[in-house]
Amino acid sequence: MRLERGRRASLALTLNFVAFAFALSAVTTSYWCEGTRKVPKPFCTGPPLKVKQWFCIRFNSSNINDSRLVQYIFESGEEKFLLRKFHAGIFFSCEQAADMNGFHCRDFSEIAPEQERGVLWLCIVAESLYLTLLFTGGALMTLEQCPCFSIMNKLKLSAFAAVCTALSGLCGMVAHMMFTTIFQLAVAMGPEDWRPKTWDYSWSYVLAWGSFGTCMGSAVTALNRYTKTIVEFKYKRRNIAKSLMIEQKMLQQDLPDQMWDMYLTAVPAGAEAPLELPVNGHKPSTGTTYVVEMDGEPEPQGEVYC
Repeated sequence: MRLERGRRASLALTLNFVAFAFALSAVTTSYWCEGTRKVPKPFCTGPPLKVKQWFCIRFNSSNINDSRLVQYIFESGEEKFLLRKFHAGIFFSCEQAADMNGFHCRDFSEIAPEQERGVLWLCIVAESLYLTLLFTGGALMTLEQCPCFSIMNKLKLSAFAAVCTALSGLCGMVAHMMFTTIFQLAVAMGPEDWRPKTWDYSWSYVLAWGSFGTCMGSAVTALNRYTKTIVEFKYKRRNIAKSLMIEQKMLQQDLPDQMWDMYLTAVPAGAEAPLELPVNGHKPSTGTTYVVEMDGEPEPQGEVYC
């Protein structure tokens, strides 16, 4: 039983650490959502090259300032546009540069609609609470593994750890739902130079919800372990109370100490069936009643307490 409780504690602690690692990775990255933006190609600058620059539009003549020359381009239709990749997170949104090399990032609060930025700040606060409570629950679970604490102190630490982990999971769920809402509002009402053509959730978003799942798993495991330990204590206390009650009844009947010792040593661990007491060195026949001879007078005895 002790080994099983130790395994449950190790499982809860492992799930907590995994949830914290997933959450920290998700919050510190900007790959919650990614997609493409359709933007017009810029005009090419600099001297013409032998290789055509597909990410910009070049006139037939490099002398753009000469009004006597007829300027024309070869691109038409969809060739005048580019599909730039972008990815966004809670703190930053990054988009491919004009030359399609590297990314330029800006604060996500600048992209969110001005009247809805309060939702973004609530999301950031909820994520901070999520990480703080999750770390606190993991620290309490780690302290619980220390052998210097008594059983009751370990139970208290387990209860507090389960509560902190469960609360952190609720904060994480609210934060993730708030980010989903604010991003969809930014797609619909954000600045024109940012609105994506296509988008979808990315791996950071999956990590965030995976962190929520493992966090709740850790909370349920810790709470189940605490509840099971309390139930075991109550069961043992009830058994001890029954044993003390039987001892008191035997003492009231002035039974010999040898009979009481024999009763205690004859009860196997976890036995549920009632035990029959020997009379004059012989085991009585099975039944609900038997007779104990004391002081020369037979005295009927009732059912034995189990």
